[in-house]
Amino acid sequence: MKKKRSSVAEMNISFLDVISCGFGAIVLLLLIAKTVESTAFEESTDLDGSFKDLQKELFDIRGETTVINRQLRSKEEQLSNLQLKIARLQEQLASVEKQRKAVSQVDTTEEEELTLALQILTEEMERLLGADHKRTDDTVGGIPVDSEYVIFVVDTSGSMQTAWARVRREMINILDIYPQVKGIQVMNDQGGYMFSSYKNRWIEDTPTRRRAIVQRLNTWTPFSNSSPVEGIQKAIRSFYDRDKKISIYVFGDDYQGQSVRRVLDVVDRLNAQRSGQRLVRIHCVGFPVHMMGNGVPASAVRFANLMREMSYRNGGTFVGLNGLN
Repeated sequence: MKKKRSSVAEMNISFLDVISCGFGAIVLLLLIAKTVESTAFEESTDLDGSFKDLQKELFDIRGETTVINRQLRSKEEQLSNLQLKIARLQEQLASVEKQRKAVSQVDTTEEEELTLALQILTEEMERLLGADHKRTDDTVGGIPVDSEYVIFVVDTSGSMQTAWARVRREMINILDIYPQVKGIQVMNDQGGYMFSSYKNRWIEDTPTRRRAIVQRLNTWTPFSNSSPVEGIQKAIRSFYDRDKKISIYVFGDDYQGQSVRRVLDVVDRLNAQRSGQRLVRIHCVGFPVHMMGNGVPASAVRFANLMREMSYRNGGTFVGLNGLN
């Protein structure tokens, strides 16, 4: 009987051990599960924060992209406008170059015609007067050409614009009768300079400068009051030098002032020396702009009277053209 009790007691202790171990295992599993759940929750929270940060960066990038695209479109529009302006400027440049070539061709043709005419005239003079004939005075067509410096005073009023092609040709003709001078100057009847960079100083006489003067004449239209008085006075005051031989050529078509006598007296006081000699020669070329109609205006008659008398008093010549062609 004692052996049976011992067997039951051992069985009871083993059962308790199993139960204890099982319970301990369950507790251990619960602790492990709780730790894993807490760690997963924390990791999930971190991921949510990272996602929000990334989402914010994405929105920022999209906003910056929108601004950059807007700026890019603006730059593209500016580039398109600049390209259009460049195309227009290239067209204008091509047009100007074409006009320049046309003017150059006209200059060449006129120069060739003038050279041929001069050659024919020289041959005819030799035939009539003999090869040994020498001119006793320094005149061409009655105009003294003994000056070393030449000043043009050109009426740039609206009425003269109708004769501008003839003005250009006559300036070329006068320059041609002076193959080489020491200085040239061009002013309008108000005393304004054609080239402001040469104010109060002479333009050097070179083929390039002569071509520049003729080309500038094509677009030179400063204000004018149709009175050459101011230009003549300024030319004398600014450029007279007792050691220089100077001629002034006045181009005009009318005189809007009232007193011819007053102008002549002013120029006499300014241009005359005590000996009676004149400081500069004054020539005049009259353009018959106002002679084309039925009546001749008084301003054109005053201009002819004024320039004829002024040229006579100042050692020059008055040339009245009979047409504009």
